[in-house]
Amino acid sequence: MSPHLINDETHYRLLKHLEANPETSQRELARELGISLGKANYCLKALVERGWVKMGNFSRNPDKGVYTYLLTPRGIEEKTLITIRFLKYKMAEYEALRDEVELLRREVAVLGKRIID
Repeated sequence: MSPHLINDETHYRLLKHLEANPETSQRELARELGISLGKANYCLKALVERGWVKMGNFSRNPDKGVYTYLLTPRGIEEKTLITIRFLKYKMAEYEALRDEVELLRREVAVLGKRIID
């Protein structure tokens, strides 16, 4: 798998999670995505720098470390593009796997017939 597709998968999952859970913590995000806390922090900073996510804190919350992560209009547009690329990749992967399964079924059918005969 190319690094671009790995990044697409990570960005897709990250943006999807943030869109559904804007008040998530970095720790929760890391756990949900199965990545390290450091990688979650790095990815969030990158998305903020790209202008895809706006980060803000709740001024009334006594825990000043609580943030909200909102997708910007550009972030929503990028999420759509990433989703399309990721879907195309997954569809190609699915079709290749389906073809391989069909070949294996044929092989097993031939081998099974030889064993029975």
